[in-house]
Amino acid sequence: MGGICGMVLYLIHSGELGTPQPWRMDATTSTGASSSLPLHLIIDDALALVSPLQQSFQRSQRHCFGDSAPGEFPLAANPSIVLHATCSFFRKPANFPPDFQLSMSELAALDMCQKRAIFKPMTQQEREMFKQRCGGSWKLVLRFIMAGEACCRREKSQAIAGPGHSIAVTTSGAVYTFGSNSSGQLGHGSLEEEWRPRIIRSLQGIRIIQAAAGAGRTMLVSDAGRVYAFGKDSFGEVEYAAQGSRVVTTPQMVESLKDIYIVQAAIGNFFTAVLSREGCVYTFSWGNDMKLGHQTEPNDVQPHLLAGPLENIPVVQIAAGYCYLLALACQPSGMSVYSVGCGLGGKLGHGSRTDEKYPRLIEQFQALNIQPVVVAAGAWHAAVVGKDGRVCTWGWGRYGCLGHGNEECESVPKVVESLVNVRAVHVATGDYTTFVVSDKGDVYSFGCGESSSLGHNTITEGNNRHTNVLSPELVTSLKRTKERVAQISLTNSIYWNAHTFALTDSGKLYAFGAGDKGQLGTELVAQQSERGTPERVDINLS
Repeated sequence: MGGICGMVLYLIHSGELGTPQPWRMDATTSTGASSSLPLHLIIDDALALVSPLQQSFQRSQRHCFGDSAPGEFPLAANPSIVLHATCSFFRKPANFPPDFQLSMSELAALDMCQKRAIFKPMTQQEREMFKQRCGGSWKLVLRFIMAGEACCRREKSQAIAGPGHSIAVTTSGAVYTFGSNSSGQLGHGSLEEEWRPRIIRSLQGIRIIQAAAGAGRTMLVSDAGRVYAFGKDSFGEVEYAAQGSRVVTTPQMVESLKDIYIVQAAIGNFFTAVLSREGCVYTFSWGNDMKLGHQTEPNDVQPHLLAGPLENIPVVQIAAGYCYLLALACQPSGMSVYSVGCGLGGKLGHGSRTDEKYPRLIEQFQALNIQPVVVAAGAWHAAVVGKDGRVCTWGWGRYGCLGHGNEECESVPKVVESLVNVRAVHVATGDYTTFVVSDKGDVYSFGCGESSSLGHNTITEGNNRHTNVLSPELVTSLKRTKERVAQISLTNSIYWNAHTFALTDSGKLYAFGAGDKGQLGTELVAQQSERGTPERVDINLS
């Protein structure tokens, strides 16, 4: 069964148009052995058993363009009707009314979009506006949604190693917090530290899909697009006494964002940024001197659309450093990275150290022929993973955090040559530290070795200090767990000793680094303030 109907069966069987069905067809080899082949792999194989003349006749019969006999239905011209008929036949109703103008691939993309939590609540008008913003195609909308899911682990389990406190989100959307709680940033209604993961019970019935941690504060994003914040009552400059003097000890919805469907939050030192479902970036605070494209008071609690080129370009991921912001944009022509904020050290990636008040395209990726798919903003340096698995770093190179074998700064993205034989899928950056996860689940780290946060547990002779790593090294202590690592998170703050989380494919969480406030989620032996090798945290995030 070929042509359009065959493609529909392929889409249904592969799970792209409904629940996969266990239909299989046996094919007998010349040796008499029988192997079970998925139906979608042999859509047209039946024609190979007949003569070329018969093949031509059968193809002309089944194409049914409507010209050879009265009453024949123009199937190829109206694939949505075929889709509805097929779905009805297999008792799997389509998620939308027939559209006579959509191609089969567009229908398949639309059906897959319908299954996404961020797409379901949209009105028809919102969907059409969304489609136009993405480039006018449902396939481009699907690519945009899937790109965001991939780089942010949206609707998947995740762990966040914040400054002194930690967040863990399960696949079902439950949230656990532990560690320092001097500002109520754990969300349990008190200021007491927690040395073991503790669930936030006030969030019962709310599914969280993304989390962000800053110094003394926490932000959570629900699958309904709502943002909840607690800890220091500030969106920026939290280290200064004038900001965040009031504390919030339980999650409170951010009222100024209630009319915007948010999918991601990112916390810098001087500002907070959020990303909407449609790919728009909004920022809070740090508006003086037009540092982020708007002129407001430093303690402004109203979100402001990030002005400039990204007003008309959809963004799939944001990453906040100490005083700058990166945005991963998705256009029909491909993926790109924009940067805005403080340019000291060359961390904006434009070949200079000047500030940028509006987002500016980092052009070097085009020169390197790299299609960015993940961005990470450390306190003073940044990193990107390309579609081909290459890793680029730039910014301050102190302690070897760029992985180029030295401590020099790089003002434009530069490929980490020692990782050319590693296909990276994820990168994480902190305060002069960098981690890379390969497609095999292996982990490499480099940069500042202070507080054991690199996982190598090596100490320089005589001074009891951990060794800095100038080039990527395999974290063998994680390799010994015999688990595939899916995500790394490390502390991204210059004010706290760092700790690191490694989340595996199976939902296990390992922690190492500084643990003096309970942020590792495990008890330390007497007189210890850090852990040099990964230890399993007693929580399952799957």
